[in-house]
Amino acid sequence: MSEAVASGPKSQDRRPLSPPLLRELSARSNFQGLVRVVSHYGVIAVLGTLVWMVTSRYGIGWALPLIAVQGYFVAFLFMAVHETAHKTAFQSRALNLAAGHLSSFAIALPYEYYCLFHWDHHRHTQDPDRDPELLVGPVPASDTHLALAYSGLLQVAIRVRLMFRHALTGNVSVPWVPEHKRRIVVTEARVYVAAYALLLLASLALHSAILLWIWIIPLLFGQMILRPYLYAEHTGCERTRSAFQNTRTTITARFVKWFAWNMPYHVEHHAYPSVPFHALPKLNRIVADEIVFLGHGYRAVTRETWAWFRQTRRLAK
Repeated sequence: MSEAVASGPKSQDRRPLSPPLLRELSARSNFQGLVRVVSHYGVIAVLGTLVWMVTSRYGIGWALPLIAVQGYFVAFLFMAVHETAHKTAFQSRALNLAAGHLSSFAIALPYEYYCLFHWDHHRHTQDPDRDPELLVGPVPASDTHLALAYSGLLQVAIRVRLMFRHALTGNVSVPWVPEHKRRIVVTEARVYVAAYALLLLASLALHSAILLWIWIIPLLFGQMILRPYLYAEHTGCERTRSAFQNTRTTITARFVKWFAWNMPYHVEHHAYPSVPFHALPKLNRIVADEIVFLGHGYRAVTRETWAWFRQTRRLAK
């Protein structure tokens, strides 16, 4: 295994944090959450305004570079959904729910549904029979399918189709949604779909395509960055219960860590999911020596994950 994937043999999932230290690191902060949310949505608002201005004056062709950049920030609202799903973005539960639903709506991933999906992912990480991320993302059967998977468009299509199925049929059959939560998931899907329909009708009535260019198209563009990033979290890691062995932390730029809500520290997050995003750098300094899979930049890790998918497909034949 290359240096981009594994940093060498380590001890078996030693947990060095004392209860007082874990309590200190797990302290949640409304201020930290608001700074991150405002900065993330602020960039989206500024870029969206620029896209609108350039499109209005010069045409959509001149705005395409801005739309591509906007895609990065819109797609990475997934990180706000993820952090609020853990209820660690803010100390306030109401703020977690508000930011979670807003960000979930923006990326077409219903919030309550994702919370249940993600809870099972943490419980069964890398278990091929029970980890939802593995159940909805089987190993691509060809290079064409692999390229489509890395584009992220396949995953968006799957979740949007599932949302519409829940909304239109009222039936929820996925194993990570328990029976007593199914009504909530259906109601949520119906509210989201109704809101999307209202926005579509308003856009048609106003003869405006602005939401298409500042939101929908950027969201699709951004998947080409988000999906390789997400594949870096566990792909090629061990199938064990140890977070220090079944998850990868990736060294990357501060800019990336900021808008990914520090989730490149992914081993740290899985080992101690109660620790909020703003404390993960400190946690990293404490447990760094225990990390088995350490990626040195996302380009290197993406080459590794791509090769892992291809090798796994060949071995399965």
